[in-house]
Amino acid sequence: MTLDEIRNTALSLPFATEGFPFDQTTLVFKVGGKMFLLIDVEFPDCITLKVNPEERDHLIESNDWIAPGFHMNKNHWITVSIDAMHTNAQLVTQFIKDSHALVYGGLTKKSKKWP
Repeated sequence: MTLDEIRNTALSLPFATEGFPFDQTTLVFKVGGKMFLLIDVEFPDCITLKVNPEERDHLIESNDWIAPGFHMNKNHWITVSIDAMHTNAQLVTQFIKDSHALVYGGLTKKSKKWP
């Protein structure tokens, strides 16, 4: 998947927003003010996503293109190498949707009415 495809997928999800809160190259997608996806716009060869901690270890152990989240809480985040997985667009899309759903599901009722 390309950066534009990843961006369009993330922004198609309910209440998703994007921004550069850390620096000029790390594009962050949020829902209800909480992050669910990060990607470097200069080197968009991997994405960092939130995952269910119960699934995290299995994903990392069974896929050599998935690693613990880079610069993130290793229990809740994974980094997926887009190039190494041969750009399986359906799987990347599902990871993005799952990350969004996980974060959205953890929001308060008030936050779910974001913005």
